[in-house]
Amino acid sequence: MPYKFCPQCATPLVSAEVDGCSRLKCPTCNFVIWDNPIPVVAAIVEHGGKVILTRSKGWPEKWLGIVAGFLENGETPENGALREVKEELGLDAEIVSFLGHYPFELRNQIIFAYHVRAEGEITLGEELESIKVLPPEEIRPWDVGTGPALKDWLAGRTKAKTGMEEQ
Repeated sequence: MPYKFCPQCATPLVSAEVDGCSRLKCPTCNFVIWDNPIPVVAAIVEHGGKVILTRSKGWPEKWLGIVAGFLENGETPENGALREVKEELGLDAEIVSFLGHYPFELRNQIIFAYHVRAEGEITLGEELESIKVLPPEEIRPWDVGTGPALKDWLAGRTKAKTGMEEQ
């Protein structure tokens, strides 16, 4: 944790149990570092029947992800997801469904994930190095971060196709 001193009085912080959890607390003024998860929005972007995977600047060449970013102050998760799609890909999108919320404990984040459909010409935003556009059946989700949302979305597509074929 980056905090060593109280932001109110500059006293060194100590570990203490607060509301049943281990927190950093100031022994002088009782200020508590709550360290709550940071809200993140993510979007599985469907464009022309395919899914856009992104590679952020600085990522290793084989790393891909979905559109994601921090929720801004005063913004709904839905609006945040649509904003991120516009910023990263230059696309106008509409929300198809809310996939769920996914804890990403390694980065102390809670991810609100959506499936969106987008239209227009793709224009990479300043945060992206590249994209890869794949048919859904070629996507292999990863285990952490936004990967579980992608896995759930793909499983839902499989169930929907199976249900339609049986009818």
